[in-house]
Order: sequence, then structure tokens, then C-alpha cells
Amino acid sequence: MSDEALLKQVDQAVAAEKITPTAGENIRIWLTEPRYAEYAAQVAEHIESEKWQALDDAFWTIIPFGTGGRRGRMYPIGSNTINDRTIGESAQGLADYVKAFHAQEGPVKGTEFSCAIAYDTRHRSVHFSRLCAEVMVAAGFKVYYLQGHRSTPELSFTVRQKRCSCGIMVTASHNPPSDNAVKAYWSTGGQLLPPHDKGTIDKVMSTDEIKRVDFDEALAAGQIEICQDEIDPLFYAAVLQQQTPGPRDLKVVYSPLHGVGATAVCPVLEQAGFEGVELYGPQAEPNGDFPNVPGHVSNPENPAVFDDIAAYAKSIDADLALATDPDCDRIGCSAPLTTEVNAEWHTLTGNQIGALLSDYILETRRESLTPEHFQVITLVTTQLTRRIGDSYGVRTCGDLLVGFKWIAGVIDDEGPELFLYGTEESHGYMAGTHVRDKDGAVASLLLCELAAKLKAEGQTLHQKLESLFWQHGVHAENTVSVQMPGSEGMVRMKEVMAQFRNSPPTELAGSKVRQMRDYLSQTTRQADGSSFFAEGSNSFAEGSEQPLDGPCGDLIILDLDLDGNYVAIRPSGTEPKIKVYMFTYTPAEQLANLDTAKSELDERLAAMEADMRAFAGV
Repeated sequence: MSDEALLKQVDQAVAAEKITPTAGENIRIWLTEPRYAEYAAQVAEHIESEKWQALDDAFWTIIPFGTGGRRGRMYPIGSNTINDRTIGESAQGLADYVKAFHAQEGPVKGTEFSCAIAYDTRHRSVHFSRLCAEVMVAAGFKVYYLQGHRSTPELSFTVRQKRCSCGIMVTASHNPPSDNAVKAYWSTGGQLLPPHDKGTIDKVMSTDEIKRVDFDEALAAGQIEICQDEIDPLFYAAVLQQQTPGPRDLKVVYSPLHGVGATAVCPVLEQAGFEGVELYGPQAEPNGDFPNVPGHVSNPENPAVFDDIAAYAKSIDADLALATDPDCDRIGCSAPLTTEVNAEWHTLTGNQIGALLSDYILETRRESLTPEHFQVITLVTTQLTRRIGDSYGVRTCGDLLVGFKWIAGVIDDEGPELFLYGTEESHGYMAGTHVRDKDGAVASLLLCELAAKLKAEGQTLHQKLESLFWQHGVHAENTVSVQMPGSEGMVRMKEVMAQFRNSPPTELAGSKVRQMRDYLSQTTRQADGSSFFAEGSNSFAEGSEQPLDGPCGDLIILDLDLDGNYVAIRPSGTEPKIKVYMFTYTPAEQLANLDTAKSELDERLAAMEADMRAFAGV
């Protein structure tokens, strides 16, 4: 079929609403522009076979190169999927921006640039990592290549260790097996921050030609250096700098969830003296299908991931079940509620683990702490961590958007020598300055140290958490993700955010909404109490509005009239979904019965979720 006939068929499909207009536009580009010539035959085959749904899914938009990189479903063609073209554009755009940025400071030579590259266990991760290396070499970069799957934090470490200009990690973190991605890193070892994020995005979106040098030829020429044998022991040593002497009697069942974690967590724990660590066999194999994980999604945030691991751990009388996500930058855990034989096991939330690690780190470093030392959280991290920091007399920097890159940025802004700890609710933790990203290896080390210390004192992690509740008040949180895939989902996401922004709910879980903080418009809107429940009125439209001093991003926080109770809403930056974060709190001075207080907060969280879903219609 001729190009003219193919384009006519595309126009007819748009008119018949078989594909969206934007899909039609992008298909036309891939059929006619020379830069997409190698993909034209596959696009034509789809059109001739009338695979309209596949075409619409692949072309309805251009997959964004967000501030961390590009992530999505793999498919051989399409502007909205992960394939050789979209991955190649990403590497080319990063290379072009790095060179352009440094060129502003004077003449430079291409040989002065370097890039570290690593990959996880996902399908095509090796292929995409080699593709990125070929693009970077063609752009004049020396590539330091970690051969064999390695963790994201080790990539961050390599960027810093080798003083690279940038870094690329091929991973889709905890996404489904269908997905893959590239994460881009700056010379700091952290993900891209302003102005480098926007500058790189602009270069990626304007990429025309993708230049490559054959991987094996570049390797033979010394333009690519295989470096994992050098980097591995240095990375382990850097992580072990965070260890504290203490008990090591702990029986642990550890699962990498079919990811890279065994290359990082196992060596670190072994060298730290934890001899009772057993690798969970059914999930030990590196496998991009994640075959033995519930739903095939290796996300340690999901309690169901621990059903089999914890059951096995309990059967062998272990003390802790631990798991990391596929690229080993997040951890999750399950532990017995008490020290009694056959005690019930429960998982801990990301916020709970984060608070426990905060208290442990600050307690073990108590003698050296000053008021200038600091820990870092985000706007959707539990305030229990802040209250723990206050009790030790250290600062907590927390006016940050969601994303560990913002935490990493604060470290360099405030001073690495004063940094203690960083945490976010989605199971990411960092101590030390060897990386500028969350690190599952160092988090595993610290969590095992804490669990062993508590075991020696006759306590469990859950019992320690309860002692923190008695000291700082009960904090209970819940995060709900509402999937909204495809072109229709993107429209719906925008509608939901506009609904909350323009006409927010006035009551949640029986409590009045006191104010709305809108980080996109940078305003705080107070509710007008006199007309709060007036029929047909929008109390927020009638209430006062003040400037909001905070970061700019698509985030809304609704503060209730109960102190410490609030809800945050934001679209995910990496997946097609809206995330709702709910926070409840009972001050320590109001506690009489801990179990009663916890039950009341759980009921309040459930009511919050029901009200939020009803309001948004999701």
C-alpha cells in the first residue's frame, strides 16, 4: 500500500473515532519523516492490519521525558511507548544538554565528558543499556558500564566515584513486567534538578538524528570501560560506613523479588556480620516476568508481596522478612507483632519504617548531634519523623515535592557534612553521602541493626513503633492509587485535579476542611466558616486566599480542622494514576488506650478514603 493510501486510511480511522486525532498526527509523522524511516514498515503493517487499538495506545501522545527520565510500556513502535527510538532520543538529548550546558562556560572537548550506565533484570534492559552506551560514545562521552544487573544506588555511586558528567539507569523500578524506562542522573549522582531537568527535556523533545557507535567496537577502543569489578567493593565499603557496632543475632529471610537486590543487600549484610540471612529461593532468580510475586508486580509497598515470604519466615522462626524492589532502591518488611512464639506477623508501612529508622539513626548518633544537623522528608511523609527529629534537637527539612531527587538536592544545599537521613513515604530511605538517591542496601543494613538491637532487648519492630506513638502521638497514614491509563485516563486525571482545585470538598470523615494548599497556583485558600455548609455555595470561593510559600508543583493538600489530619492529592509523575495520601494523628497527651486510638484512626482513614472516592467519582 502506498504512503498516500496509508495516510488516507489513518484519516478515515480518526474520522471514525477508531483512533484519537493526536494518534493520527503522530502516526503520520512516523510514516513520513526520515528520522523514523526504520520504523515505517512496522507502522504500515499495523495500519494495513487495522490494529487501531494498538496504534492508538502507542501513538496517542508523546511519552514524556519527565524530570527523572522516561517510563512506560515497551512496544516496538510508538511515540508513547518504550522502544529503541524513545530510548535513543533520551540518551541523545541528555548527551546534547550536558555538552551544551558546559559549553556555556567556554570551549570543551568531547573526551572530557563521561557517563555511567547500569541496568536491572527487566526484559530488554541489557539491550537498552547498550543502546544508551552507543549513543553516549557517539556523542563523545567515555562510558563506565556496570555489566551484569546492578542497583540504582550503585549507579548513583558510580557517577560520583568516577566523577561522571551524568548517568543513566535502565529500570522501571516496581512497574509491571511490560514496562521499562531510563532514569537520568546529573554529575552529583542525583536525578535531574532545575535547570537541568527542563534543559534536558527540551533537548530530548527536539532530537532529530540519533548517532551511535557499535558497542563492541567502542569497548575495544577503550571508549567503554566495564567497571563493576572495581565499583562493587567500593560501593559495599561506602554503605558499610553507616553501620553501628551492636548485636548481629538476627534471622532474616530476604527477597530481591526477582530483581537486582542480591548483588547489593546480601554482600552488605554478610560483611556487616549478619550471618543469619537466607535468600528466599522462589524469588531469588533474576527474572523480568517476576513470576513468583503476587500479580507479577514487585512492589514492596504492597503488603500482599509479603504473604509467602512472611509465611516462610514464620515457619522457620525467623525474626524479620525483608524485600527490595527490582532496582533495589526501596525496601519493605514484615515482622512479628510480639516476641511470643507463633506471634502474628504484619507488614510495616513506608512511613512506619521511615520513622523507626529516623529514631534509630538519631539515637545511635545522639552524642554528636547539633541543632545544625538535619534530616529530610517530603510534604507527603509522616510528621512522626519530624516530631522524632524535634525530640533530638535536629532540623527536619520537609517543604519538598514528592520525589527523592528533591531530598538529594537539599543535602548539597544544606551541607553533606550535616546530613543525617532522608526518607519518603514510598519506602525510600537514605543515610550517608555515598549516593544521592534512596538506597535499599543501606536501609536494609540499618533496619537489620535496629531489629537485632530490639531482639536483644526483648522487643520487635512493631513494639518499638508503639513506644514512639506513646512518646510522639499516634500517627496513621494511608496511600491510595487510582489507575487512569490511556488517553481517556489522562483527560480524567486532569478533570479530577481541576475538580479538587476549583471546588474542593468542605468535609472529610466528619471533619471540616479548614484550608486548601494549592502548590500549583502557590496559594492557600481558607474556608469561610460562616457559609461552610450553605446550600449551593462554595465556601472556598468565598474564603480568603493568601500566597503559599512552598515549592511549585501539581499537589493539593486539604487541611482538616483536626490538628495533624490532612489529605494530599497529586497525579503520579511516573505512572498513569492519581495518588491520594491521607494522614491522621492523635497527640500523645490525649492517649489513654493505644489500641483504641489506633482503631479510631483506622476508621477515620477508611472514612477519608470513602469520602474522597465519592467526591471524585473514582
